[in-house]
Amino acid sequence: MISLHILFNSIIMGLLLGGLYALVGLGLSLSFGVMKIINLAHGDLIILSCYIAFALQTLAGIDPIFSIIILSPCFFLLGYAIQKLIIARAFKINPQTVPIITFAISIILQNTCLLIWTPLSRGLLTYFSLYSLSIYSLNIPLIYLLDFIAALAIMIVLKVMLKRSYLGVAIRASSQDWIASQLMGINTDYIYAIAFALSLAISAISGVFLGLTVPFTPTSGVAYLLIAFGIVLIGGLGSMLGCFLGGITIGLIHVLSGLILGTGWQLFCVCLSIILLLLFKREVK
Repeated sequence: MISLHILFNSIIMGLLLGGLYALVGLGLSLSFGVMKIINLAHGDLIILSCYIAFALQTLAGIDPIFSIIILSPCFFLLGYAIQKLIIARAFKINPQTVPIITFAISIILQNTCLLIWTPLSRGLLTYFSLYSLSIYSLNIPLIYLLDFIAALAIMIVLKVMLKRSYLGVAIRASSQDWIASQLMGINTDYIYAIAFALSLAISAISGVFLGLTVPFTPTSGVAYLLIAFGIVLIGGLGSMLGCFLGGITIGLIHVLSGLILGTGWQLFCVCLSIILLLLFKREVK
């Protein structure tokens, strides 16, 4: 029998872990949900961020949280370059080639990480990643709380930006009808490049928090790509709030399935829940 105390503690952990999953899905929500670009390299870009943060920590002694200051601008520029130089050109020739190109980028990233860092599992260890908060009889890892706060903050910033700023309006307008947007004076090529760059900057942030929370290997990106797609589809295409709620849902399923059935069933239950939730989902605006 599972005691109420263990069940309640697992629910809290699932909610907080859902923040991490929401953070993983927010970057994809921009590229796939808003721009309709199927980025199959999303998970591997997150893992690349994990490994670069690991290298900065081990070689230069830079705290992973502070490495975000370096990683986010670098990934922003990388995303801008990929969109302008590769994806945009391929899209004009044949839009169906874009998923193939991003899949090729995924394979390149996996093998690059494998050659540089070997297949061994890595992790970002700091004093706060091992620290737990004791609230009454609950022990909550501090990093789980930081994951949730980071996801909530980025979700709010993105939601406000897409609703209130000129850039956000231009991104939404370009995603709905790029021809009409061009007639209204919007440079859609530039807007798409900025949006894709923002999605990679968010991926860099989520990679750091992912590395602080769980171990990672060069092939870990596949699982997080699947989870991110599930979260975006469950929450609704382009919906930041829906993405956040989808992450919370997946986090709860992941923890509770491990508690009831065992850790070996977690990914199976997550994938099955994604299929079932997609059958009955309602978009959150």
